[in-house]
Amino acid sequence: MSKKIKVVTDSTNDLPKEVTDQLDVTVVPLSVTIDGQSYTDGVDITPEEFIDKLTKSDTVPQSSQPPAGVFAEVYDRLGEDGSEIISIHMTSGMSGTYNSAQTASTMTDSRVTVIDSGFISLALSFQVREAAAMAKEGFPTEKIAERLKKMKENSSLYIMVDTLEYLVKGGRIGRGKALVGSLLKIKPVASLADGVYTPVTKVRTHMQMVNFFRKKFEEETAGKKVKGIGIAHADAMELAKKLKESIGQLTDFTDIDIFTTTPIISTHTGPGALALMYYTD
Repeated sequence: MSKKIKVVTDSTNDLPKEVTDQLDVTVVPLSVTIDGQSYTDGVDITPEEFIDKLTKSDTVPQSSQPPAGVFAEVYDRLGEDGSEIISIHMTSGMSGTYNSAQTASTMTDSRVTVIDSGFISLALSFQVREAAAMAKEGFPTEKIAERLKKMKENSSLYIMVDTLEYLVKGGRIGRGKALVGSLLKIKPVASLADGVYTPVTKVRTHMQMVNFFRKKFEEETAGKKVKGIGIAHADAMELAKKLKESIGQLTDFTDIDIFTTTPIISTHTGPGALALMYYTD
């Protein structure tokens, strides 16, 4: 009989609490500070409340990873009964969360395997869901880790930012470039190649974005079995529905989730952002 395995993740997975509760997954939240006030992601501020504050604020919000001590406490508690822990986190290319979890794994007596998902949002949640399902079926840690590595290799994430303002505030692009981009109504599209934000193209209209996402999906899933599709947005539900409808025409995979993204992500994208994520076997 293999030991029980418990799954931990962070709040950038974009799954609602009722879903992570159902999966029996423990979520360690990041925090975000806006207008001098600090909030625990998903605990005392909702994604919608945060976007409202974001659009009214003149300051640059700051997101913070959970301290190693917080992870260590979670690992101690979950491992008390001898359970092993798989801790799956947002890409280390964009946050110190993975490193914080890694440090915590050396501070606890529990047996912890920390995994860099290479992704954020629902692309992270694909791995979390799979780990939870495999743990329930009694698979050992090594097998789960192997499967997640394969999923990482077969996952894609594309994101469109509707306004350049927040990329400037976050220091990702210069103000001069943004001014020209805004005049031309440019909306940058990026992927998460190797776990880092990587610009791939620019569009001027939402329709161009839908067509680009559609083309990428068609190319990258050709001849493969689609196992998961997710759409995350920051105050762009109507656009998310249009994208879902467009992608739905290309696949017999029908379970396409749409969720509002976490404040940790919308801090950097601003309102109107939209991301498409999928993975294949």
